[in-house]
Amino acid sequence: MLSRVYELIWADWIWFPEGHGWADLTDHDDVVFPKPRDLWATIPIALCFLVIRQIFERTVATPLASLLGVSDKKRVCASPNPVLESFFCSTSKHPTQSSIESLCKQTDFSVRQVQRWFRRRRNQERPNKLKKFREASWRFTFYLVAFFAGLAALIDKPWFHDMKLMWDDFPKMPLLPSQYWYYMIELGFYISLLLSVASDIKRKDFKEQIIHHIATISLISFSWLVNYIRGGTLVMLVHDSSDYLMESAKMFNYAGWRKTCNFIFTLFAAVFIFTRLVILPFWIIYTTCVYPLTLYPPFPGFYFFNGLMLVLQVLHIFWAALILRMVVKFLPGKDIVEDERSDKDETDSEDEGEDGELREKSKNGHVQNGHTPLNNNHRKID
Repeated sequence: MLSRVYELIWADWIWFPEGHGWADLTDHDDVVFPKPRDLWATIPIALCFLVIRQIFERTVATPLASLLGVSDKKRVCASPNPVLESFFCSTSKHPTQSSIESLCKQTDFSVRQVQRWFRRRRNQERPNKLKKFREASWRFTFYLVAFFAGLAALIDKPWFHDMKLMWDDFPKMPLLPSQYWYYMIELGFYISLLLSVASDIKRKDFKEQIIHHIATISLISFSWLVNYIRGGTLVMLVHDSSDYLMESAKMFNYAGWRKTCNFIFTLFAAVFIFTRLVILPFWIIYTTCVYPLTLYPPFPGFYFFNGLMLVLQVLHIFWAALILRMVVKFLPGKDIVEDERSDKDETDSEDEGEDGELREKSKNGHVQNGHTPLNNNHRKID
């Protein structure tokens, strides 16, 4: 039974166009083709990336952050309170109005004190600028090196200039050493991102990032298996072409270099839109989705590969909308572009708290039993 399932999964008609199969990828006369077992090499490469990242962040990113003047505002920690801490950890980080009223009775706090405690406690959970800077500098370094290394490996190839040539003699295209290492390193890096997702900074597009990583890993792996190497390297190059600009803009944002950040982010937006919304769909996806139909009848692997390409394209449109929103926000003259995906620290000054308590007293009367009485007109808590 298992052998029949295995044979069905690896059937030629699923992975290749009619008239071709796995036999076409058999090495001969010093000509090497990609093998499924090659992908196992990406696991130790991914683990090496995790180790190298830790070393890089400590020995390179942290001193660089100090050199650029990355600093954090001192956060006021929430005072120890078992009742509020239990609610924060087990129930909600954003209590409702009724929950605040109940917590006031349990803790003998005023409404404003409960609000302030939760603001401070939420701020404690947010990553500081140094952590953000180190993560951005690591990704910037990889994407920068990967882009220019990939460009050097592809710029002299015929299919780089005429993308239809990526199907020339498919699937019997020999594997080049530069293609092997480009694939293994890129795939290993994306696997390392997936492995570190629990400790990395979680932004508002966290789910989209997970989908992107999984789709990218699946796309790279599948293109390796069926020797879509030429198309796969072009897709990776297009992605790396703008990513390092985004990460460098983040670095200067965290350092407070406003004009530099805005300039790089504008450049990133232009490159992102041109590469992800023009080159990728109208050149690369056209060459992988439309042009092959003039050469071969469609087959399941064709639909799977191009389905993943379309998933990535939808994500690119989603991110392009966020990017344009950020560009529009700072073009009228605001000081610095803000990442739409990042959580910001909630303001919490002692003056604001004292003024707020005075306003509460003037509206609702004196504090009773350690907390301010609530009325139906009380403003909803943010």
